[in-house]
Amino acid sequence: MNKWVVAMSVMLPTLIEIIDTSVVNVSLDHIRGSLSAGIDEATWAITAYLVSNAIIIPLTGWLSRMFGRKLYLILSITVFTVSSFLCGSAWNLQSLIVFRIIQGIGGGALQPLSQAILLEAFPHKQHGTAMALFGVGVMFGPIVGPLLGGWITDNWAWQWIFFINIPIGIISIIMCMICITDPPYMKRARMSIDYWGLALLVVGLASMQIVLEKGQMEDWFASGYIFWFTVVAVASIVLFVVVESFVESPIINLKVFKNVSFTIGNVVMFFTFLNLFASIVLLPIYLQSIMGYTATMAGKVLGLGGIGTLLTMPVVGVLVNRVNPKWPMAVGILVAAASTYFLSRLNLYVDFETVFIPRILLGIGTGLVFIPLTTMTMSGIRREDMGNATGMYNLLRNVGGSVGVAFVMTMVSRHSQTHQLQLTEHLSPFDRAYQMAAYHIASALKHQGYSDYVSKLTADGIIYGQAIKQAAVLAFNDAAYVIFVVMLCVLPLVFLMKRGKAPAQQGLH
Repeated sequence: MNKWVVAMSVMLPTLIEIIDTSVVNVSLDHIRGSLSAGIDEATWAITAYLVSNAIIIPLTGWLSRMFGRKLYLILSITVFTVSSFLCGSAWNLQSLIVFRIIQGIGGGALQPLSQAILLEAFPHKQHGTAMALFGVGVMFGPIVGPLLGGWITDNWAWQWIFFINIPIGIISIIMCMICITDPPYMKRARMSIDYWGLALLVVGLASMQIVLEKGQMEDWFASGYIFWFTVVAVASIVLFVVVESFVESPIINLKVFKNVSFTIGNVVMFFTFLNLFASIVLLPIYLQSIMGYTATMAGKVLGLGGIGTLLTMPVVGVLVNRVNPKWPMAVGILVAAASTYFLSRLNLYVDFETVFIPRILLGIGTGLVFIPLTTMTMSGIRREDMGNATGMYNLLRNVGGSVGVAFVMTMVSRHSQTHQLQLTEHLSPFDRAYQMAAYHIASALKHQGYSDYVSKLTADGIIYGQAIKQAAVLAFNDAAYVIFVVMLCVLPLVFLMKRGKAPAQQGLH
């Protein structure tokens, strides 16, 4: 089957799955009102999907061997499509959460499966092109998801963010049935089930995802249930690694991490997506909470910034086949680091262009990193192990994003309080600078007809409000600077990676 037809067959369902990861975020308020739920309760509609998604991703290779990859792909798309209909038909919040869990189970396998199939459908020398296609889908989803979700919710109803998946899912199923074939080593096989490994993985990843999603909201370890979920997550994952090291037929073959380039590539991808998701979370906080931007204007900064990624990836996809992938990767990490450095220098008086430039740089940097990094990480992996490897790779990419979001939300919250205390220490009537500022503001208000009392009271409020804003900016700068330093520390790892030899050419051609 033609490789481009295969690519279209697997990327279409993958794209809608990635969009569904973020599409609910902007519709959450409408969902909450429609289903008579509180905002804290409604966020479980997002968390439930992410938890089930995180569990399935690393299991993809094992489930592909159990069912046969083509059958498992079709089953995943079918479950995702049917559950999308059920989500749109949900009659209360509890039913929506259950259906979102099922949707995450169906959608979790689509990214690693499509990545593995693309790497097999394209010759080894064209893996850069294959990963450009995959990367455009991965990056396009988070950009278009919030925009599409907002437009559908405003013009139709929130239920249609799920119903719109149904015709696309049906088309995807038909295309996969016609266009995808299994290579001999991915046919259905009789396998013993590693029940202990499966149970530990499910419990560990579910607990970890809940901690990352709800930690800051619950004040981390001040909350008893966050503390115990953390204990369960750590214990389960450690025990899982021990069990999988000795069991005869492991759920996940951890021996793939003996490949040094694969291991390093996963570490670099983890921190690259930590940077990407952390920056995408930081910018809306800064623009809306501090600078007073509307949601539409903040969306433009985020959405248009993604154009840098979409334009860079096809170019890099061609370039990576002609030059050593380490060089565009290293440049990409430097550009992404530069973007967060510029974010750490923002203040209360910047214009739109000054904010927009770091977002464009981040998009370009991520585009430069993603394709060569994925190509080098997977280059030494046998095709028989590709499903297992792509499952782990996509899991660590998603976990990196979750850690990035949790980190910046915590750091901005805690550092805002610290800076606020430091700044308000100087808001004293006996401080000369404070006296001058209050005098000028009060004088201006008097000229507008306000009384002495109201003018002085309002002046105090304005100065205090500015101190709070300044504290938030300083916290934002702190978080961005830490991420900048982390990205620079990742750079040396790039030069330790080696491009593996081409695997045996067999499979989908």
